Formats: sequence, structure tokens, C-alpha cells
Amino acid sequence: MIAVIDYGAGNIQSVMKALRHIGCDCVLTSDPQIINKAQGAILPGVGSFGDCMDNIEKSNLTDVIKNYVKTEKPFMGICLGLQLLFPKSEESPNAVGLSLLKGTITKIPSGKGIKVPHMGWNSLDIRKKDGLFKGIEGNPFVYFVHSYYLTAENKDIVSAQTFYSTEIHAAVQYKNIHATQFHPEKSGDVGLKILKNFADMTL
Repeated sequence: MIAVIDYGAGNIQSVMKALRHIGCDCVLTSDPQIINKAQGAILPGVGSFGDCMDNIEKSNLTDVIKNYVKTEKPFMGICLGLQLLFPKSEESPNAVGLSLLKGTITKIPSGKGIKVPHMGWNSLDIRKKDGLFKGIEGNPFVYFVHSYYLTAENKDIVSAQTFYSTEIHAAVQYKNIHATQFHPEKSGDVGLKILKNFADMTL
């Protein structure tokens, strides 16, 4: 069973729908006991870095998430859920992230022909052919919605990157932590394959 962590973020139902579509046993929950017992956990994210961290803290889930990661069971962050794994974001300078990984979250540079937020399909340069991207060939297109982007301190954890105005670390993989800046649940068959790869890790 995979626990999708519910801390009041919007649009979580699309993640649940995609997981059910691939036949995954999943539950949307904020109950620490259910999260702890799950074979895998997903941290979705929609909105601002600061608001999401506030909601996580108000839901008493900060330590629950950190302790879950320490169990070494598969853990996945989606969109803002990726950014929350890092210490801070330019979007919310006073907010403190989960600090599970090291890197910087900064605003996508605007310029001629560049619209921010970045909304739409971009191709991936996959750097790790295992984990979330097992069995995915070429430079698949996935769906992004974001204004801020990750630059990981250690590039060895970057499992995929893309380019939109600047180089964007679009996915990371470190031990049992996997995360994507893009929305796999909105990325068609490729996104479903990514979620299936994560689900397979929990078996």
C-alpha cells in the first residue's frame, strides 16, 4: 500500500486517480500510523513553498515525513513535493523546508519568449536509467507547471533534467528518495510508467 500524504495541498485527486488506474493499492491520509505502515509514500505539492510547509507543520507531519524517509522505504515527491525536500526556496525566503537533500530553489529566469510560470510539455534528458525511469527510452515529454526550479548541490542525485530558459534538474534520486518537478499523473503513458516504476519498488 502507498500512502499519499494529505496535508491540505490541492489537486491530490489526480495523483490518486493515476495510481488507481495502474492498479495500485493507495490511500490518501494524514494519519501518522497509516503513513508509517505503508510500503511507499508520496508527497504531492501544489501552491507556494511557504504555504505548503506551513500546512505540513500544522498537520504535525514534518517529523513523520523525515522519519519515514529514514526507514529506507520508497518515498516520492511530486512537483512542489520535490522542492519541499530541500532546505529553502527563493519563493518563500523565511520558510524552512524538510532539508532531506541539498540544493537551491530559484525563480525561472524570464526573457524573450519565456513565460513564467512554465506550463506545458518538455522533453527530458534522462541521466539514470533505473529507478523511476526504468524501461523509459529516448527523451520523453512530460508535463510541467512551475515558476521555481531546482539546482541540486550534488549533481550525482539528478536522474533527469530539462531546459526551459535555464538548465532545470527535473528529477532526483538518492537512496530511497525519488522526486520529479513535473507531474507524472498528467504526463500520459510515460507518467503512468514512472508511477508504476515507483509502485513496483514497494512490492
